[in-house]
Amino acid sequence: MRLPARRRSRILLACALVVLVAVASSGAWLLIRDSSQAASSTTATVSTETVRDTVTADGTVAASTTADESFAVAGTVTRVAVAEGDRVRKGEVLAVVDDAGLVATRRAAQSSYDAALAQLDEDEDAGASDVQLASDRAAIVSARASLADARRAVEDATLRASIRGTVTAVGLSKGDTVGSGAAGADAAGAGDTTDSTSGTISIVATGTYVVDATVAAADVDSLKKGLQAEVAVTGVTDTVYGTVEEVGLVAETNDSGAAAFPVTIGVTGRRKDLYAGVSATATIITRQRQGVLTVTSRALSTEDGATYATRLEDGDETRVEVETGETFGMTTEVLSGLEDGDTVVVPGFERIVGGGGDEGGQQGAPDGGEPPALSELPGGGQGPTMEGPAQ
Repeated sequence: MRLPARRRSRILLACALVVLVAVASSGAWLLIRDSSQAASSTTATVSTETVRDTVTADGTVAASTTADESFAVAGTVTRVAVAEGDRVRKGEVLAVVDDAGLVATRRAAQSSYDAALAQLDEDEDAGASDVQLASDRAAIVSARASLADARRAVEDATLRASIRGTVTAVGLSKGDTVGSGAAGADAAGAGDTTDSTSGTISIVATGTYVVDATVAAADVDSLKKGLQAEVAVTGVTDTVYGTVEEVGLVAETNDSGAAAFPVTIGVTGRRKDLYAGVSATATIITRQRQGVLTVTSRALSTEDGATYATRLEDGDETRVEVETGETFGMTTEVLSGLEDGDTVVVPGFERIVGGGGDEGGQQGAPDGGEPPALSELPGGGQGPTMEGPAQ
């Protein structure tokens, strides 16, 4: 016989309520059971160790030395000697510009200098006045300076690497006009200047690195130049060591909008396993003490202003009063009451208890391990009675 739609909907609702009650009851039982199993205590050993205070700084690895090489004179590029990825030595040729005009300028400056010297000799032989001789000597000084500049300009027509490293960018090519602009290029005999460029070749030194990081505003006061750091670098198994080189005085805003201060950490020694741009986390040691007697802080409890620990010896537990010092992370300094090598009890998590039972003990599953059956739920596992028309 087909049930009316209204009664079918009520029966489905009653079944859904029964299932929800069962699931909730079983979940609560699992939570109580897991909590009770975590209640067992463990032990720890009192030990003497080196303790330290640290500050964490997140950042990226960067080359310690970089150079953006560019021409100091104007001219047309006649040769580019390197490409991206090339390794270069200090002083190696990177590029060359046409130096014809620069050489001509040097020759003219040399002639002016020679003429100034000759004029002084001539005036001295002729018995010229002191004023004239002073003027001749001033002309010699000026001509000498112009000659030095002209010689330097010819040398600067060849762009050389100022550091040893790897070429990371080449911002010029043959035929480009570089230097101080169109007028200067034309004066140097460069010709057309419509393809003017900055003419920069970037070099990154290899082997020596820094970590550019930031620290929270609350930690910056404890940092200073010279502090030691241990750096965990992505992709590198070994710990990388370094030294704080600089602590910024102007705050930046990090991704979360909080104030952060820049810190530069110089990596110790030369490294072949580091690469610029890789993320790193530095642990900066702000203070360190050796030979400190410590115990895990979880083994300590406080009562009436005093601190206690439970010492375990030959299976017997003894509650002892402990005088403590500073706290370092999860450990606490012990000044008296315990000795190096003592075993102490570390309490487990407290059990979750309910109000049922004769002594208000823990509520658990019936028969010590199985979740409650539907028949034990309120209503005997039956859904709530729904009034409605008879079948």
